[in-house]
Amino acid sequence: MTGTFTILDYIILFAYLLFILWVGMAVAKTEMQGKEFFKGDGSIPWWVTSVSLFATLLSPISFLSLAGNSYLGTWELWFAQLGLFIAVPIAIYFFLPVYRNLNLDTAYEYLERRFDVKLRVIGSVLFIIYQIGRMSIIMYLPALALAAVTGIHAVWIILFMGVIATIYSAFGGIKSVLWTDFIQGVVLIGGGIFALIMLLFYIKGGIGEVFKTGIADTKFFTDTPFFDPNFVNNSVILLIVGAGLSTAFSYISSQDMVQRYLTTDNLKEMNKMTFLNGILSLGTATLFFFIGTALYTFYKQQTGPMPDGKADLIFANFIVSQLPAGISGLLIAGLFAAGQSTLSTGLNSVATSWTLDIQKVLKPDMTDEKGTKMARSVSTFVGIFSIAFAIVLVYTDVSNAYAWFNGLMGLVLGIIGGTFTLGVMTKRANAKGALLGFIGTTVVAIYISYFTDISLWAYSIINLVVSIVLGYGFSLLFKEKSKAEEADLTFYDRNKAV
Repeated sequence: MTGTFTILDYIILFAYLLFILWVGMAVAKTEMQGKEFFKGDGSIPWWVTSVSLFATLLSPISFLSLAGNSYLGTWELWFAQLGLFIAVPIAIYFFLPVYRNLNLDTAYEYLERRFDVKLRVIGSVLFIIYQIGRMSIIMYLPALALAAVTGIHAVWIILFMGVIATIYSAFGGIKSVLWTDFIQGVVLIGGGIFALIMLLFYIKGGIGEVFKTGIADTKFFTDTPFFDPNFVNNSVILLIVGAGLSTAFSYISSQDMVQRYLTTDNLKEMNKMTFLNGILSLGTATLFFFIGTALYTFYKQQTGPMPDGKADLIFANFIVSQLPAGISGLLIAGLFAAGQSTLSTGLNSVATSWTLDIQKVLKPDMTDEKGTKMARSVSTFVGIFSIAFAIVLVYTDVSNAYAWFNGLMGLVLGIIGGTFTLGVMTKRANAKGALLGFIGTTVVAIYISYFTDISLWAYSIINLVVSIVLGYGFSLLFKEKSKAEEADLTFYDRNKAV
């Protein structure tokens, strides 16, 4: 399935990539070191950080597959977005006040202050391994889709996407990442809105026909029951709750997300970031699901056969084959935007976590200058490694095994969210109990994921319950003193002075 990517499209795409590189370098300060490199200089507006949160969560895989899944199927997965109504209040009410009071440098610093250094290092190492794998996949999968519709070789797409993001991430730190993420988030949303407007002009009957066709062909509905008393079976309620807890875990325990909150110590700004991110995430998901139904309506009105195949190719092929020259380049730039924002965030958060959660722990007297140099080196090395491995995936047949390994790392990393919850929501949980609870929950999570037919939307619920039950139970069993008994480290201390 090859599109018609013109010279004008190439010019627009490359001009956009160079513009992003220029912005990333322009906002950086060469003398930036230490906390300023990792947490910003306090000059970044909350709304920029909020859009960065949104851009980080929406990868190019999501950009392409949301519309494709809606085109090929129904809006069932849209209900997962309603989980934001669970995730946002949880983060705002229970966790962000604690993080603000403690003035953390990384997410996993909380695990050390609440429990011990072992859990901090475990959380950090799992995050780093997972992110390095995720960055390769973030470049590899969309590169295949874009190569199929534009004719640009997948390796060149990976290089364009990866090299530029690596340069400004390593040079400019969190400030460059946040501002470029903001621009790329705006490009992504604007591209989606423009694509929908063009689609509606192409469809006879416009938006009314999309609703009419979608209702007639049950595109907006799902056969999944609304509620099932057996909560491990698929239902709409399980979808909402499970997705909500998974998103909440990202908000409260993943370094790439928490790092954005830590750019300010103003709780009101943290809350506004979370609210705006929720609105953008729900709105954009709705936009792309509606684009999928509009694509279905458009192709149904054509005389030829309906396009089929992989979900991530449907929307990309429409962009290149149906839209005017130049417009295609702008929208493909939106896909690059989604990839670069996710990639630059991964690089910066990995460099921060490696430097502050591991090296700074091993060498407490490390200066800000050495720490910043190390972070830049790590960001560069990880960027090169991720690019190289994404290229290896293009030429080899190890992608399935690699995706399985990365999925396993993501599963285990998700359990850390339960450990954070144990720490924030209980006072008596101690280090030994938390560690044994984490190990026990990992065993349970691997078992239910690979040896049962339990719905994947139930995983986050089970992990949370098991983490708290085992972690608290082992804490009571071993009766080791909890740090929360002597310091303000939990939700119950949120209103106390810093």
